[in-house]
Amino acid sequence: MSSSPKTFLVCHGAWSAGWAWKKMHPLMNRAGHRLLTPTYTGLGERAHLAHPAIDLETHITDMLQVIRYEDLRDFVLIGHSYGGMVATGVADRARDNVKQLIYIDAFVPADGQSLLDFLPQSEQRRMQEAMQSGDGWRVPPNPTPSDTSPEDVAWLSERRVHMPVKCFEQKLKLSAPLTLPRSYIYATRIAPADIFGRFAKMTKNDTAWRYHEIDASHSPNVTAPEALMTMLEKVAAG
Repeated sequence: MSSSPKTFLVCHGAWSAGWAWKKMHPLMNRAGHRLLTPTYTGLGERAHLAHPAIDLETHITDMLQVIRYEDLRDFVLIGHSYGGMVATGVADRARDNVKQLIYIDAFVPADGQSLLDFLPQSEQRRMQEAMQSGDGWRVPPNPTPSDTSPEDVAWLSERRVHMPVKCFEQKLKLSAPLTLPRSYIYATRIAPADIFGRFAKMTKNDTAWRYHEIDASHSPNVTAPEALMTMLEKVAAG
């Protein structure tokens, strides 16, 4: 049992859902922590609720409702990948409840920025083309990292669903700069585009941040759960 039990609330990545954090629950339980991994509207077990109007604010509201109904206070907020967009908005709206914010290989937006603002033109074009070949409002999933085991690829592929494009297009609105303790965990087994390298560099050189690296590819909750557990305990204790 950990000497200081904590509550962790996860804002998961795109195309994913709470189920993708399955390997982390027993590790958190064993350490005496509480891990909440709610699923956004239109994804995972809530895929039947998908519609074209779902956007970033929808997913921020999903998380704020969990905070309200679970009566969460002094918790650790985690944003993974696209979840960094969501977590930033959540931290802005629930400043009195969030104790600290941890980004895991995630986007770190400022006021007025969308996820698409961080992608190269080539990637934006690829997403647009893939979306238009489907129903016109959902983006198909990116490929899984090459070091993902065949079993995990099968598990992920069966469950990941297309993402409403407005989640990527909508610009985040923040009421004021965030001042709560923030940490960035950079996954060093980078993809060729290294989308998150800019955030690693930014946070590494900013005294307002604590910067960490993990020897894992983009989704350590899937490929390196034990290492991520160790890292999260270390960061949250700091």
